[in-house]
Amino acid sequence: MTDSVVVHEVATLLGGLKTLHREPKTALDAHEMILSGLPRTSFLYLTSNFSAIKMDAALETALGMSLRTLQRQKKNLEGTLSREQSGRTWKFAEILAKASAVFGSRHEAERWIEQPAIGLDQRRPIDLLATPAGTELVEDYLTRLEYGVYG
Repeated sequence: MTDSVVVHEVATLLGGLKTLHREPKTALDAHEMILSGLPRTSFLYLTSNFSAIKMDAALETALGMSLRTLQRQKKNLEGTLSREQSGRTWKFAEILAKASAVFGSRHEAERWIEQPAIGLDQRRPIDLLATPAGTELVEDYLTRLEYGVYG
């Protein structure tokens, strides 16, 4: 997937124009949006449309936000996420978009994120998203899967 396609897919997962209020065209546009803070509504759009990802401690760790904070976000739709929350939300949506392309659907991508993966030493991708190093491992593994290199 090209950078512009990835940015478009991530924006769509975050609610597109409806929640973001503008469509990022490039990675630089996305960077600027993250610096300014993504709207809370985009985060809620992403998390309310999960079909297979559980709202549990693993998701909490992956997004860098406690479940209690998630619940508060649902009550207060005004405002923006912090830079860190925005960055982690964007990255999570980016990985979900890439996994959706690799596995053919968002539902299958969500199922994959929740299951132990052979190429990740039987670790669940969602658990690895807790750190930048783990996130890179998940991204690299998705790239290998995309190109048919499983080991």
